This record gives sequence, structure tokens and C-alpha cells, in this order.
Amino acid sequence: MLQRFIFIITTIIVWHLCIFTTLAAEKKIEDLDKFPPNPLEITINDPILPNLPNKRELTATELQKLRTDLDGLNQEAQMTIQREDKKKAFEIWNRELRLRRFLGTLSEVEALSRVGEIAWNQNEREEVRYISKRLQVIQSEMEKQKNTDLQLWKSLGTAYQKIRIPKLGVLVYEQILILVKAQKDVSMEIETLKNIGELHLSWFDYSQAANTYQKLLNLAINQGDKNNELEYLEQLTYIYAQAKQPQAAIDILNQLVQIYTNQQNLNQIPALKLAIATNYESLAKENTNLKQQAFDNYQEAYTSAWQLEQYARAGEALEKLIAFYRSEKQIDAALQTGKILIETQTLANNFYGLMLAYDEIGNLYLERQEYAQALTAFEKGLAMAKQLKYQEAYFTQQIEKLKTEQKM
Repeated sequence: MLQRFIFIITTIIVWHLCIFTTLAAEKKIEDLDKFPPNPLEITINDPILPNLPNKRELTATELQKLRTDLDGLNQEAQMTIQREDKKKAFEIWNRELRLRRFLGTLSEVEALSRVGEIAWNQNEREEVRYISKRLQVIQSEMEKQKNTDLQLWKSLGTAYQKIRIPKLGVLVYEQILILVKAQKDVSMEIETLKNIGELHLSWFDYSQAANTYQKLLNLAINQGDKNNELEYLEQLTYIYAQAKQPQAAIDILNQLVQIYTNQQNLNQIPALKLAIATNYESLAKENTNLKQQAFDNYQEAYTSAWQLEQYARAGEALEKLIAFYRSEKQIDAALQTGKILIETQTLANNFYGLMLAYDEIGNLYLERQEYAQALTAFEKGLAMAKQLKYQEAYFTQQIEKLKTEQKM
């Protein structure tokens, strides 16, 4: 019995060991499937390559033939992916990419960039990862060698952009910036800064984007380049708006106002004044002393828009002024402004704006308990609502409510 018991125990132990070994093996296979080797780093003999005893370099003739053969592989992959066989297509492209390095680093990076863009568009994340890893290896080698080949660095930066890795792209363009500054190539410095700015914006790093466009602005001012100065100021306005930095936005908007005023391009002023007022209104939430600045700029926006016959823009400013008066309990001033708004929206042929204006006036009269005037305003609002086939029920309800109260 004892021997039989020992036999059973031994069998159970062996059985568990077998299961453990099998599971461990399966786990290793699973890990290999999860993190397969980078196909771009596999070193295998390829029939396209000639025999290279002692690792000799390819001759000019051999290089030309290899270039032709690799272009053929690219075409084959293009045709394969059109047949919707993505797996096979990228196998062909990976073979091409492995062999491209024999044509030099620039040729390889350009090919990685081309295939990387296709992989991104095809949502082939694993392929993008392979290409990213290979690009990083190349970048590391370039840094160790202190490579100064601008064309190669630019190609590397483009490759990172195409596979949507902005952080690595910025590092490359910063290296390019060092090189072009050393060469005192201002036009190339501007182009590089633009690339850096776009990359920062692509991952919503507004702080760094603002720093970059400020550098571009300074360069434009130093060169007397008015066109680009305007472009960079407008870009900074957008950046500060996205970053919710109202004071910085106000500073830039005021610069734009000054430039357009000097150029006698007054058509731009109302929109800029509206934007300045909106930013002051945002700041006034923390500092109520700035409410007057918001009010003054809304008034200037209205005045300039009216003079330029920009009635829609004038209407926007008037709506803001009415809201300001209401917040300050200045109902008389709000009503007077509302009447001007009616005239403005009529000139703008803005029926929707007219409907809202009559609603605003109706509610202002209600605050003053002047029900007859409120009723008239709501009836005019209903007439607009019927034309628009919008909010008819709301105005009808307001009118019925007022008529009921008057009977009581």
C-alpha cells in the first residue's frame, strides 16, 4: 500500500511539473507573439544581394541594380495592398526596408518615412512601432557620430512627422536648428522653427508653441517682414486662446489693432476689439476692476463695426453690452441699447437676431413690470419666430401668460 501511495504521489508531482513546463513554454510563445522581433533588424541573407565576401562594399553597378530591384519591391507591395492583402504587402515592404540600408542612411530613412506614412494611414500600429524603433537607432548613431548632414536630419524629422511622433520630431528639428544657426541660414532657421511650432501644436503643447512662434515673430520684426509678422501674431492669438491665457491674448490683439490701424485696414478692427473685450471679460471674473475695460472695448467694437456697416458684428457687440448693463442692473441703458440692436439686426437682415432681440427687450420690460410694452415685444418676437418656424411655442406661451395676468 505504501509503495502504491508513493507511486500516486510521484505521478501527481510529475504531472504538475509537466503542466508547469507546458504553461511556461506556452507563455514564452505568447510573449514572442506579443513582442515579435523587429523585422527591420533581422539579419538574413537575401537573394537580391550579390555575394559579399569579406563584407566588401557594393560596386556602382551593383548599387544601381539593387536600387532598381528595391523600387520593384515597393511597386509589388503597392499592388499587393491594393488587393487588400496588408500582411503580405508589409512583409514585402519590410524586406525592402531591410535592404535599403545598403544604399545608405538617407535612402533608408526616406524609405522608412514613405512606408511609415502608409502604415499610419492603414492603422498598422505594430509596423509603425517597428519603423519608429529603427528610426531611433539611426538617430542615436547620428548623434554619436555628430552627423552634420542637414538633408539627412531633415529627412529624419519628416519621417517622425509622418508616423505622428512629434516629441521625437522636435528633438530632431532642434538639432537642425543648431546646425542652421551655425551656418547663419536665416531662411532655414525660420522653416525649422515653423516645423517645431507645428509639432508642438500637434500634441497641444501650447506653452512651447507660443515660445516658438514668439521667436518667429521676433525674427520677422527684425527683418521688417510685415506679412509674416501678421501671420505669427494671428497664430499667437489662436494659441493663447486655446491655452486660456487672456492677458497674453490681449497683448497680441492690441499689437494687431495697431498694425491694422497703421495700414488703414480698418475692416479688421471690430473683430479684434470684440476679441479683446471677451478676454477682458474673462479676466474680470477674477478682477472686477477690468469690467470697464471689457465694456469700453465692446463699445469700440460696436462703433467701428457700425461705421464700417458690419451690422452683424455690431449686433454681436450690442448683445454683449446689453448683458453688461443687465448684470449692473442698468435696465434703462439695456433697453436703449436693445432698441439700437433692433435697428442693427434689421439692417443686417438677421431675422434670428431680431427674434432674440425682441425676446431680450420683452424680458427687460418684464423686469420693470411694464407688461404692455413686454407684450408688444413678445408679439413682434412671435412674428419673427413664425417666419423662422422656430421657438413659436415659447413666444406664444409668453404672450398668453401676459394676457392672463393683465385680465387678472
